[in-house]
Amino acid sequence: MTKSIRRVHDAAFKTKVVLEALKGLKTLPQLASKFGIHAQQITDWKKQTLDKFPVLV
Repeated sequence: MTKSIRRVHDAAFKTKVVLEALKGLKTLPQLASKFGIHAQQITDWKKQTLDKFPVLV
């Protein structure tokens, strides 16, 4: 069994992915394929980003 390599993504890459996800022009699976990451990772980064901003009511 081979050990998988854990990749570390910089803030610029994460920002690019989250902005694409927030635009809503592509589905999560499409974005995951485009950027070569798992769809759940996009969901996690998106949630982390939105949690940092106050809710506008």
